[in-house]
Amino acid sequence: MAFLKIGNIILNTNYIASVKLESQTFSGERSISILIATPRFPLLAGADSTSPELYHYEWLHFTGKQAQGLRDYFSSYNNVIDLLPQEEPEQCERIR
Repeated sequence: MAFLKIGNIILNTNYIASVKLESQTFSGERSISILIATPRFPLLAGADSTSPELYHYEWLHFTGKQAQGLRDYFSSYNNVIDLLPQEEPEQCERIR
């Protein structure tokens, strides 16, 4: 388990489900988006909870220096294994 501090936000990396390195905000600003998946505890929710979902999902969007720091972290070969070489971006687009 590791923690990432981004400004006044601390993320537990165990709950990061997905990262989009190249995103845009609604205003068109370049950003990075992180999908957080936090577990739900049905027994604690009470009898009125009928949701079969085991996780709550939420996208967090970062811009500016925070986005650049996260982009550097998730682009580092020390933190992430890159399965597709950079020389073949057209193949990456086809996979999406």
